[in-house]
Amino acid sequence: MLLVYSHRISPRLKFSFGHLIKRILGLQVNYTDDADLFLMHEGPKLSYTHKPLSNEFFIHCHRLLFEQGISDVEIHIQDWDDTVGFFSRGEVSGLPYDIFAASFYLLSRYEEYLPHVPDGYGRFSYRSSLAFKHHFLRQPVVDIWAYKLKDALQSRFPELEFPDRVYQVQPIIDVPLAYQYKHKGFMRSINSLLTNLIQFRFRALYDQFLVLLNFRKDPFDSYKYLINKQKQFKRRFIYTFLVGKYSTYDNNLNLNKKGFVSLIKSISDYSLVGIKNSFLNLSSLTAMKRDKDRLENIINRPLVGSRNSHNKLNLPESYRNLVELEIHRDFSMGYHDTIGFRAGTCTPFLFYDMDFEIQTPLELHPFQVMDACLFQYKSLLDKQQQMSVLIDTVKKVNGTLTFLFHNYTFGKSNTWYGFRTLFTEFLNSELDLPAKNQYE
Repeated sequence: MLLVYSHRISPRLKFSFGHLIKRILGLQVNYTDDADLFLMHEGPKLSYTHKPLSNEFFIHCHRLLFEQGISDVEIHIQDWDDTVGFFSRGEVSGLPYDIFAASFYLLSRYEEYLPHVPDGYGRFSYRSSLAFKHHFLRQPVVDIWAYKLKDALQSRFPELEFPDRVYQVQPIIDVPLAYQYKHKGFMRSINSLLTNLIQFRFRALYDQFLVLLNFRKDPFDSYKYLINKQKQFKRRFIYTFLVGKYSTYDNNLNLNKKGFVSLIKSISDYSLVGIKNSFLNLSSLTAMKRDKDRLENIINRPLVGSRNSHNKLNLPESYRNLVELEIHRDFSMGYHDTIGFRAGTCTPFLFYDMDFEIQTPLELHPFQVMDACLFQYKSLLDKQQQMSVLIDTVKKVNGTLTFLFHNYTFGKSNTWYGFRTLFTEFLNSELDLPAKNQYE
């Protein structure tokens, strides 16, 4: 157990210390603002304030964890061994940077509350992020910083025992459209047939007829393959189903279709099921609750979590709605068009509501890669090389590699050539002998 002293135990402080020390390093921590009690404590202790009290491990604090609301924060990125740091603290501090304030800046998504230019879907672009501009988007810097803290604490307090953390993978199977041709209803099927005919897509027209006549498997029907993969992997995948109303942004199936409902029930027998919140519902708590209730009634159990259609996040409203709906996990924290660590970590963390200055019970599971963003690498070998680097990066901190593939990714279309191989390699990375943590 580590005792932490500060002149003020703020919600931000407990949030940041909780993630680095408890979630990443697995160490129990207690807090106090009583200087006398802190001085009398004979075990490992850390002070986070303006000057050391005695001979404890001392971190010279930045003001960020004691403020409220959003303000202009001056940030200077500097090289720090094999990574970067900011909020420089000088020689007196036990670490050259205030990693707790810096971690809060990244984990709270502070920069996404600041003025920025959204993309066409209203999303925060990775190009606007501090991590991209300063070339550390591909590093889980928060986890790396935590291990630097661990080294410093072990050097100062050899009696401190840290539990081992194990690298693991978490596959997310996103299902925006369960079938390409089946269960769409008469009008949508006719419209699709006419579109293929008018645009001279005779191959697609031929395939559609064969599927509708039950002579061929639907191109998006990859569920048997995925269930067999899951049995080999011996851990349940997480599926997120889109069940909101059909719209310009989302062209999912209707829950009135028995085939779609049967599929969801079948998947829930083997795997964990969450909801994909439809694009037009993201601003409507009532509509989100309706879809959540309908999906839970189908699977007869609470949803494992959610993610947002088109990966759109409006902070803090998007996550505040999930808290209100008692959804406990979300899988939207990542970029749809690049590989990287949006919040600077590969460890699940709790959502911090900047408006109310509280830590919420909503656990965010950041993903590092989505199948679509691998298209920028032309050959399968190039994709595998990018994957290998990502896997090694997460293994070095024994973190969680969360990756997001879609049901149609595993079809036989040439568009997705090689993606079954990539998926298998992601899964197998956990079965390999664990790489030694270079930060230990």
